[in-house]
Amino acid sequence: MIRYVHHQLMGVAMAVCACVVGAPVAFGVRGTPAAVDDAVWKVILLMLGCNVLLGTLEASRLRWVGEVRTFEEAVPLDDPEILRPADYSLRHNLVNKGFLPVLLVPALVMGLTLSPWLSLTPLWLSLDWLTRAGIAARWEKRNAVLLWRGHVPARAWELSYSPARPSPPTRTATDPSPE
Repeated sequence: MIRYVHHQLMGVAMAVCACVVGAPVAFGVRGTPAAVDDAVWKVILLMLGCNVLLGTLEASRLRWVGEVRTFEEAVPLDDPEILRPADYSLRHNLVNKGFLPVLLVPALVMGLTLSPWLSLTPLWLSLDWLTRAGIAARWEKRNAVLLWRGHVPARAWELSYSPARPSPPTRTATDPSPE
């Protein structure tokens, strides 16, 4: 089980890793272009504009695009005691070695065959993942819960939630006093 925010941040880390590996290779083989022409800047601005628009729509409660709607359908965890520390996944599994090649290989191929600038395409995906992480963190803070994914292995994308802070253990009449 992994926190939803950390899952998105791990995607950002893998996209940055793919660019750190792919861009020097592509620019080293193909060389650095002298200047970036206007068409490239227009495409970059269009992609950034689309990302801002989609991020705004995901933060809404619209039925067909709203990410927040998915959060509100999360189910409570039956046993919050089974949780690892909230930052465990970021400390121990920052890069998924199976997904990194999925980002790296196409970016490297496009960077070597078409234009070295295309080796930076995973950064565009990282903007979306970063937006989703921000939306989820804001929702968690507003609702005082932590979102988790992978609670039910058969439905790995189903979200569940736990209290942001675990409740203190309840004392019974047979417990010794803290004095």
